[in-house]
Amino acid sequence: MGQAETLVEIWRGPFCESVHRGHAVVWQDGGDIVASWGDPDKVILPRSSCKMVQALPLVESGAAKAFGLSEAQLALSCASHNGAAVHSGMVTEWLTGLDLDPEAALLCGPQMPNDRDARDTLIKSDATPCQIHNNCSGKHSGFLTLNRHLGAGPDYIDPGHPVQRAVKAAFEDVTGETSPGYGIDGCSAPNFACTVTGLARAMARFAAATGAGDARDRAMHRLTRAMAAYPHLVAGEGRACTALMRAMEGRASVKTGAEAVFVAIVPERRMGVALKIEDGGTRGAEAAVTQILIGLGVLDADHPAARTYTHGPIRNRREMETGFVKPAEALASWRP
Repeated sequence: MGQAETLVEIWRGPFCESVHRGHAVVWQDGGDIVASWGDPDKVILPRSSCKMVQALPLVESGAAKAFGLSEAQLALSCASHNGAAVHSGMVTEWLTGLDLDPEAALLCGPQMPNDRDARDTLIKSDATPCQIHNNCSGKHSGFLTLNRHLGAGPDYIDPGHPVQRAVKAAFEDVTGETSPGYGIDGCSAPNFACTVTGLARAMARFAAATGAGDARDRAMHRLTRAMAAYPHLVAGEGRACTALMRAMEGRASVKTGAEAVFVAIVPERRMGVALKIEDGGTRGAEAAVTQILIGLGVLDADHPAARTYTHGPIRNRREMETGFVKPAEALASWRP
């Protein structure tokens, strides 16, 4: 069993002060591992990085078509959003359109928005955050839409519920693995485990989808394109997912997950990327996935967004530059 590998370094002056170690895999659809760092067989919880997989039953079941979901709503179903007005407003409109009371139907729990304007509005009005502000409320709106289509009971997050059974079946199919189990995510839904390789394999399946195949192929193609078309709905302003997808102008779709998981779907290369930073540090995951996207040739190394995450300066409270982030040589020199 392989050990975690140093993927990102943190420098302060002439000293390497910290490192982020982890595991990463680039997978070629229909082929094998193109590159790996650390232990490709490491079992992880993908957390929110696999939301496009969790949304597959929504589309391939016919629920998305039956309820007339837009591409923007599909992007939101894959989101870990900031809770900005555009996000909470869409969730409210979506669920009321299903004749559901968002607060009664959602089971993701309330969350203070990460969006500053939305947060300040709540604070100034002495209001409390609602479940529509939860970063997973778009995913849960997708679950509720599928649930309405299936005619199942209201406890849609229960692992034995038809919605979650459909999610597990899709997850195991696209990862090519039998999940060894699950953990309960921050939004209360089950999160099925897989290896880093399995997660990369799943992303490569999405990358290779043409939209001209079976129901799963069409669903994967549609979700991937929706994410790339609406990056501000997948995350929000100031977030790596949004900034990187904007920088790549539709050439790849990316998604982060809690505890420093990150994935990328690269259609032009029919490749998928999955990585996990062992210490759970988001800055390490953002730097690593950005460098891999540069290596794959879908992100310009000199684009401001790329520079921010791969070489962003570290500043103190006086705005003095005191250090910088740096991808380890094993990543920085890699090309397929």
